This record gives sequence, C-alpha cells and structure tokens, in this order.
Amino acid sequence: MLKLSWLYSIEIAVLCRELMSNAALLAQSNLQVKTALTALEEVLFWFDKIAADFLPDGILHQCQIALTEGFTNAVRHAHCALPETTPIELEIRIFSPWIEIKIWDRGEPFNLEKALESVLEMHTDPLEHEGGRGLIFMSKLMDELYYIRLEDHRNCLVMRKQI
Repeated sequence: MLKLSWLYSIEIAVLCRELMSNAALLAQSNLQVKTALTALEEVLFWFDKIAADFLPDGILHQCQIALTEGFTNAVRHAHCALPETTPIELEIRIFSPWIEIKIWDRGEPFNLEKALESVLEMHTDPLEHEGGRGLIFMSKLMDELYYIRLEDHRNCLVMRKQI
C-alpha cells in the first residue's frame, strides 16, 4: 500500500538519481506520439524494440502492462479535453540494475498518491470497479511510481523496475 508523503517521494527520487549517475546506461530512447489510443500500438512496438534485448520475459511483460496503463491514462484522463495533436512524450532508460519509463502529459495537475489511496481504500474489491485499475496495476507491477508537475506545466509519470 502506498503511504509515502510527497516530500519523502521527492527524497527517494533524488536518491535514485544519485544512484543512476553511478549505473551503466545500457539503452535510451525517446518517442513522441499524438493523443490517441491508436498510438498505443506504436508505443508498444517502440518499447519492445528497445527493451526486449535487456529484460527477462516476465519483467518485459510487466513493463508492457504498466506502460499501456500509463499511456492510456494520459490519453483518456490527462488529455481528455485537449486536441489529438497534443503530444505525449515517452522515454525509456535501461540501466544495468533497472529500467525507467517516463510519460509526459500536458493535462491538469494530478495527485497520484491520493488517487491510489482512494482506490485501495474502497470497501469492495477495487479490481471490480472500472476506474482506478490501471493505477493499481502500475503500483503493483513497478518498484517505483510517482507523478510530478514540472515548471513548464507538463506532468511526468515516472515508473522504475528492478531488472
């Protein structure tokens, strides 16, 4: 269950950046697509092309699911009122001990921690409800998950998984 404060999450992010500066970067790639669910096929093809050689099958599959959920959430929620031409930017960085996936959107600010807590505190099984399942999948499949608002008014979903 996610119980980290926002400040603690930022401290973890800083520590991870310090650790990453000492890790070997194995692969890195960026992609920009339009705001459309049809772009998911291109996103997954791009991801597989970069990550398949570095990740065991189980971790590759988990990352594909998390990427799918993160991307579709950006399209359906963050960009729901924006034109299809609004770009969604993605980045993959693979280091010797982990993979990092970032998704940038241009939607309104979003409190990921609060949304996850709300979904997980439902009295019934949260997987029986249509809303929030993607957040649960991402939080369960990835080792780190956080969402930050940038000074340029974009948001960045960051997901990390140990390889």
